[in-house]
Amino acid sequence: MLRPSPAPAPALRSVLAALGTPSAVREPRTPALRTAQGPLSPELPLPVHVLGTLGGVDAPAAAGTAGQRPPRTRLAGWRFLIRNGDRAIAAADTMLTPDGWSFSHFFEGPYVAATERALIQAEALVTPYQPRLLSVPELYMLTLWLHADTEADGSTTEPGPADLLVPLAPAPPGIAANRPYAVADLLPVIGLRLTPPPLLGSAASATA
Repeated sequence: MLRPSPAPAPALRSVLAALGTPSAVREPRTPALRTAQGPLSPELPLPVHVLGTLGGVDAPAAAGTAGQRPPRTRLAGWRFLIRNGDRAIAAADTMLTPDGWSFSHFFEGPYVAATERALIQAEALVTPYQPRLLSVPELYMLTLWLHADTEADGSTTEPGPADLLVPLAPAPPGIAANRPYAVADLLPVIGLRLTPPPLLGSAASATA
């Protein structure tokens, strides 16, 4: 059962304007949007969060691990699936600018269908969740983030212990796509992949 957080009204307006007046935006439409027959509708808005990594933001760690802080994410934008008929054929991203939420770009590819599939599967769950997207750019990884606090603001940025993460296909090697993982199970795996190996001659490598 999904209880989406409402997208900012300016974000939706910017996508509607981009669909209604293609010449008014810099980013061209994707091939699927150019050849689509019938109306195009932006639906299923999802806040897109980016998982912080080394280089200014903590690396992910297992919840409750002593001496380590919880993983941090930042809200990067809102994504709308663009529906044509009975399926999503593309997506539109928006971004926060000094003037507010604005259209960013259209795109298509495997994550569009994977997102729609994961949302349909999550809708069948008995437990209610707030759907989000969690991106890990360094691993070329995108997950459907099912947030247990359905009343939370979509911009809140800390995964909770009751949340689920569903890697979308294509997922990194060794991580099963379309399978719900508990946060405490998947984030440590991501953290290990993001943590660089110790330098030769360092204390860590000397004790390995």
